[in-house]
Amino acid sequence: MGTIIAVAGKGGTGKTTVAALLIRSLVNRARTPVLAIDADPNANLADSLGIEVSESIGGALSDFLRDRSSIPPGITKRAYLDTVLHRIVAEGKDIDMLVMGVPEGPGCYCAANAMLKDYFDGLTGNYPYVVVDNEAGMEHFSRKTAARIDTLIFCSNYSLKGLKTAKILSDMVDQLGIDVARRFLMVNRTPERLGAQFLEGIEDTGLSLLGHTVMDPEIEESEIRGIPLTRLPDTSKTVIRFEEMVEKIL
Repeated sequence: MGTIIAVAGKGGTGKTTVAALLIRSLVNRARTPVLAIDADPNANLADSLGIEVSESIGGALSDFLRDRSSIPPGITKRAYLDTVLHRIVAEGKDIDMLVMGVPEGPGCYCAANAMLKDYFDGLTGNYPYVVVDNEAGMEHFSRKTAARIDTLIFCSNYSLKGLKTAKILSDMVDQLGIDVARRFLMVNRTPERLGAQFLEGIEDTGLSLLGHTVMDPEIEESEIRGIPLTRLPDTSKTVIRFEEMVEKIL
């Protein structure tokens, strides 16, 4: 199976930016193809990567459960669902994109989730790296649709509250029994020097600090103008900092 790197954090902590810049780094290092998975209901990773996505896993599962009469004779439910899910993967030159979305309508998704796990096991084996922009509640991984995570990066903003949330999410991983090999903390939009009290807060999380990024006008301008973060120049101060951090996890 490919190496799975997941990014988690509450909204506004920069996790989608981290996921996009990580994918940018992998592409530049020729660690391709990369599978990008947006598991956040508020999906915007595709925009940050400049990839057009028209369908989601959630919508496909809902359609599958709502109208099973559309399954052709002689084809098993699992084989048919695999075909549908494969169609949803947006394929690019170096990056393939998959959006989880949210299931629509009533119905039991237990059997579908079991089939989804088998599909993911096969799919992730086709890529050297899989990067997941995860939702804060870790629901995607709590359903065990991924067998394990090689590296899990918890994102925080420059606040003690953000650090507490990162610790809560890390504790949740243990409670859910999710298999994670390595965990890191990433702090975004900080001053150049971290304050003493904040550094103490980092120690309290029990997480290893991967690094921190400072406010970057180029990032903000890209977001305002809708320019994919994959197009940031190598001279961007955030890109330079990020490349140093990536060395720690690859």
